[in-house]
Amino acid sequence: MAGASLLVLLDDIAAVLDDVSVMTKVAAKKTAGVLGDDLALNAQQVSGVRAERELPVVWAVAKGSFKNKLILVPAALLISFIEDQLKAFGYPIPLIMPLLMLGGLYLCFEGFEKIAHPFLHSHAEEEAEHQALSEAVNDSEVDLVAYEKDKIQGAIRTDFVLSAEIIVITLGTVASMAFMSKLTVLAGISVIMTVGVYGLVAGIVKMDDAGLYLNQRPSAFLQTIGRGLLAGAPKLMRLLAIVGTLAMFMVGGGIITHGIDYLHHTIEHLGHDAETIPYFGHTLAILTPSLLNTIAGVVAGAATLLVVTVLGKIIGLFKK
Repeated sequence: MAGASLLVLLDDIAAVLDDVSVMTKVAAKKTAGVLGDDLALNAQQVSGVRAERELPVVWAVAKGSFKNKLILVPAALLISFIEDQLKAFGYPIPLIMPLLMLGGLYLCFEGFEKIAHPFLHSHAEEEAEHQALSEAVNDSEVDLVAYEKDKIQGAIRTDFVLSAEIIVITLGTVASMAFMSKLTVLAGISVIMTVGVYGLVAGIVKMDDAGLYLNQRPSAFLQTIGRGLLAGAPKLMRLLAIVGTLAMFMVGGGIITHGIDYLHHTIEHLGHDAETIPYFGHTLAILTPSLLNTIAGVVAGAATLLVVTVLGKIIGLFKK
């Protein structure tokens, strides 16, 4: 689950960077003759994009992640305390899980919206959006971080859901500890996860610059590695877009099914049953819950998008 959560975060940040075609800009432009027509075309489309825009985008999301955890850690402790008090008075009312499920539903909605986007928007709208992005990228006076503010906020919202999941899981493991011990562990995990995740993200988005640097070294071996990084960076970003969307469904669906006892136990039983299948049982037992959670996420995302779209149209009619 932690790996899937990381993929979701990488996907959201990749989407922010992809909109301004940052990943292949300078590297593709300077090595178009080496890498071929696809990268050359990309370089022409994003001519003039500055390499220093990459890390500020990642840093903007990382700062949002730190702020998320500054909110979530005390909130989780407070909600946990209220839950314990209610239970002590004979009212075992779950408070954290419903909130997590809403977050999971948001992830599923966001994932399905990505899939449905081409069908919900006309070609003319797509062209207008692409044109606006191209003009912003080629305008040296435009602050791309400010221009991409809405998308950065979207990545921060995704981080909020995933951070909440991590904190709740951590809180469950330290439930019997004293308050200060809980706080210390939660704060430590929050810092480690944020620094680790966004450090990795920063490394990924600078792959092209590292490849360009190595490609300019005198060593033939280093040049080979550099060309490999340059060729692999755009492909990795495209792969993240696919795998990250699947991870949204898997993580979001997993949160939703975990909060519904019937679905949770049914998926667990199906996973155990799969283990009895000869030869592939162990592998299927591992894959089955993830597959079923992903399917549940797709269904939940489709239903949520349908409801949101219909409500949007109804509200639009009233505004007229």
